Amino acid sequence: MSNLEEIQETQQILREDSSNFQARRRLAILLIDSGFNEEALQQLLYLVKIFPTDASLYYNLGIVYEKLKKLDFAEASYLKAIEISPEETDFYYNLGLVYIDKTQYDKAIEVFEKVLQTDVDDANSYFNLGLCFTKKGEDEDAINSFKKAIELNDCDVFAHFYLGNHYKISGEITLAVNEFNKVIILCPDYSWAYFNLGSIAYENGDFESAVEDLKKTIKLNPRDVEAYKIYSKILIKFEKLKEAQHLIQNAIKVNQYEGDLYYILAQINKLQNNLSGYEKGLRIALKNYKNLSFSPKLIKKELDDCIEETL
Repeated sequence: MSNLEEIQETQQILREDSSNFQARRRLAILLIDSGFNEEALQQLLYLVKIFPTDASLYYNLGIVYEKLKKLDFAEASYLKAIEISPEETDFYYNLGLVYIDKTQYDKAIEVFEKVLQTDVDDANSYFNLGLCFTKKGEDEDAINSFKKAIELNDCDVFAHFYLGNHYKISGEITLAVNEFNKVIILCPDYSWAYFNLGSIAYENGDFESAVEDLKKTIKLNPRDVEAYKIYSKILIKFEKLKEAQHLIQNAIKVNQYEGDLYYILAQINKLQNNLSGYEKGLRIALKNYKNLSFSPKLIKKELDDCIEETL
């Protein structure tokens, strides 16, 4: 029986006997699982009025409020569940996730550490601690947390990825590469791992490896503007201007409001002595100034100089 069929069957039971609270609980869970969050919320709010000391109802209320992005209500619901049943680690864990969403990282850390007091081998709590420490800029604690998460669950793709990022930032390139390669083994379609490997190879002057990884990045994620930018730099460096032009034109097809891409295309046209294409690229780049990492003032000066040169 599908969820939808079971929902319909349970609704029929309630139409015949609205006081069947077991059926109403079941309906609430089915509605949550099927993505009918507003409907689930109404059922749960009805039930908590009748069973105001049922921690599981408040826990499920928290889940629904999270899904509805009503984080203050989710927090209050989880806190109520904890007040009723302070021994349930799942309540603390979900509360911690809410605090992360609310960017209240100190509170989240406190909650996940509470979980670990009960379950010392909870890899997910260590991962979330690592995430909180990362957001706070506390790199050493973040690295230790991610390493602990991996020690407990070596298949945690995100822990490997975040750990790789920390190693990359701190200049421990060999360790970073090892982590990103581990990510790819676990999840071959993880485009950001390829991008990081490509950017590391580029920075180390290994342009052949960089191109290989950047091509994979773009294939998996055609909207990765940074991958196009690095790839085009390599092509320009080796004077493969037609290839670079074709690359950026393809990038624009799927990233049509990215000012950086138009600016790069303008520079490629300039190198090919195509002044009309150069001017056009600068104009469109300025129109998309919100997505420019280059200085709009400098681009405007370039445009003025280009116009003056063609007069």
